[in-house]
Amino acid sequence: MSILYLFIIGAIVGSLMNVCIYRLPKGQSIVTPRSHCPSCGHAIAWFDNIPILSFLILKGRCRSCRNKISPRYVVVEVLSGVVSVLLFLRFGLTAKFFILWYLSCALIVASFIDLEIREIPDIITLPGIVIGMSLAALHPPLMGSAGNLSSFVNSFLGVIVGGGSIYILGFIGEFIFKKEAMGGGDVKLLAMIGGFIGWKLILLTFFLAPFFGSIVGIFLKIKEGRAIIPYGPHLSLAAFVAIFYGNAILKKLFLL
Repeated sequence: MSILYLFIIGAIVGSLMNVCIYRLPKGQSIVTPRSHCPSCGHAIAWFDNIPILSFLILKGRCRSCRNKISPRYVVVEVLSGVVSVLLFLRFGLTAKFFILWYLSCALIVASFIDLEIREIPDIITLPGIVIGMSLAALHPPLMGSAGNLSSFVNSFLGVIVGGGSIYILGFIGEFIFKKEAMGGGDVKLLAMIGGFIGWKLILLTFFLAPFFGSIVGIFLKIKEGRAIIPYGPHLSLAAFVAIFYGNAILKKLFLL
């Protein structure tokens, strides 16, 4: 498959993900009505809805009202295209590629929603937990297992270890700082990720996430004075590292 072709497909999927990012927090349908400008409500013509290109041609502004369009739209489209290509290069056109592509889409949507409203909708994570365990049972190579039962058990443990570890972390943080340290959305997000990558890689994800979180947290504290940052994007970034390099890292640490 052509890399460019796959990038284009990924960018198109990214455009659909933008609809989810905008509408899911509002409880709106992601099917109807058609895409429209969030400022003036003008329906967007098909030629103004081409991923990446339309944003560049219109210079990031609505054709009707000329108000600025959030750069988040083009960022998501580019990110979606790049991730689809990277997954293909790593796993080829296999069932595992499509499964992890689905997970990646869910993580991108959840992360950008978390960045905007500091919440992760259950409609993403709860079905994702079930889907992850079901696909693990149906496709053992997802977990690197030979049998359906062992693959399902690995996925199930990933859900328990993922959700449990961050729940405990949040409980300890709340006890120490006397305020909520970790949201329920983060617990369910890491549980969902565990359902797709298993208990070993979810533990790695759990320990990698604070590293990314601390870097961004320090930057936002200095630049904007923020004391609280959304944790979902850091869990997602750590999950991507685990997906691509997790087994190699674990081997280095003598855990595999």
